[in-house]
Amino acid sequence: MPELSIIIPFLNEEESLPELVAWIERVMIANHFSYEVIMIDDGSVDESWQQVLQLREKNPLIKGIKFQRNYGKSAALNEGFKAAQGDYVITMDADLQDSPDEIPSLYEMIREGKYDIISGWKKKRFDNALTKNLPSKLYNYVTGKMSGVKLHDMNCGLKIYRNKVIKSVEVYGEMHRYIPVLAKWAGFKKISEKPVIHQARKYGVSKFGWERFVNGFLDLASIMFVGKYGKKPMHIFGFWGSIVFLLGFAIGAYLTIAKFAFQQYKMTERPIFYLGIVCVILGTQLFLAGFIGELISRNAADRNHYHIDEKLGLA
Repeated sequence: MPELSIIIPFLNEEESLPELVAWIERVMIANHFSYEVIMIDDGSVDESWQQVLQLREKNPLIKGIKFQRNYGKSAALNEGFKAAQGDYVITMDADLQDSPDEIPSLYEMIREGKYDIISGWKKKRFDNALTKNLPSKLYNYVTGKMSGVKLHDMNCGLKIYRNKVIKSVEVYGEMHRYIPVLAKWAGFKKISEKPVIHQARKYGVSKFGWERFVNGFLDLASIMFVGKYGKKPMHIFGFWGSIVFLLGFAIGAYLTIAKFAFQQYKMTERPIFYLGIVCVILGTQLFLAGFIGELISRNAADRNHYHIDEKLGLA
């Protein structure tokens, strides 16, 4: 089994891949690491996959997975995690902004510190300040407050994990941004970070968009809910359903007593009557949602099923 599995998801990076792989090979040889490189083509429409085929002809430690269409980075990482065999798993982007020279120090840090995850921290960034740096700071602040995982750069592509960590988490949607949070919910709490070099993009264009920023926060809300209540939905829906129902019931009881005791108003002439009706209906619906949630399995059988066109060096 290799010491390191290096997982590289990519989309339309034909110019970067040969240079990146050559760089990784130099680092691996210089440090005498046993390794594998798993490259996941997330539906590229350029010559990226042809580059992977050529790279594997030269080095059988290069392995590949090719999606039939674009599923997103989370899907690519999820398939890479399934295939990884190394004791430690490194993820990095294919655009040459993550430096393979950081791998030895990350490997040493996670082994000596017995951490579960070491996340890269790009202190000095070469991205656009308005469209990437500012949203990233806001995202990291909110995520840290909500999840309790304090990292300066949660979304850094360069990370190293113990193998058991990546085998214990499931990523989909835009949840690759929250793997440390998912790992924490799975019981892996030794999470740290290390400043790493961030390089200016050499080829191609950024795949980042504002819709990913918005979707990322929606996924964070999902993670927080699933992490706390995924196995016990009745605890939240049933609780609030009961509270709202009892409020509506109390309003109805008050109006009934007021009608017979004071006989000043008809019940339906009081605006609060309609609030009581709404509370009873809403409370009942929330309670039923919690009850149904307890009966339905959270995981659909095919939620992480992706159409893979081709594999290289993998079963």
